[in-house]
Amino acid sequence: MTLSAVVFDLDETLAIPRRERGTILTDAMASIDAPLPTRQEYQSAHGRHLTDETRAPIFSEIFENYDADTDPDAAATAYRNEIAASLVPVADAESLIARLRERYRVGLLTNGPVVAQRDKIETLGWGDLFDKTIVTGELSAGKPDSRAFEAILGSLSVPAEETVYIGDQVRTDVHGAKDTGMRAIQVLYEGGPDPDSRADAHVERAALATELPATLGAF
Repeated sequence: MTLSAVVFDLDETLAIPRRERGTILTDAMASIDAPLPTRQEYQSAHGRHLTDETRAPIFSEIFENYDADTDPDAAATAYRNEIAASLVPVADAESLIARLRERYRVGLLTNGPVVAQRDKIETLGWGDLFDKTIVTGELSAGKPDSRAFEAILGSLSVPAEETVYIGDQVRTDVHGAKDTGMRAIQVLYEGGPDPDSRADAHVERAALATELPATLGAF
């Protein structure tokens, strides 16, 4: 089957923080004297707000469990600023995408509120790096819902069976893509999810720029 397009996940696939995410969250909340939720509390709330404009609803939900009067918008801004100060691309990510665009349509599909994810993309200087970029905050559903994957397929004007999705998370990325009829490559790294059998291939994140083109060529 011909491969016409490649779509990437963003967080932990193409961009990683230089500090632990739990530390980033703690430092952000401490900077505005807000309650200090756990990383698990944040992830749980985040999963219920994949189609929002900002992270404010996430923090509004979290703060309901604390005896504090903290502005959710201030918390969202503080967290966004801490992430921006820590976020870096994986090695040679830009050159990898540029190389792939010579052969394929290349897209980015990332879960999360619009302002939060668009800010990451802007921080990385990736506004024009991909043929198409979609943040699920702009949609009616986030990954692993097939509607999210169908949105990027439609934007790229490519069929699912000719597209491969590249991400690190098992349910969100691998299963979501496969259930939509796409192929999937799982990105692996120390401390990340275990390799999943439904993935069509696996690539180590540290070697993404060198190994991915050959992996794609084998499809």
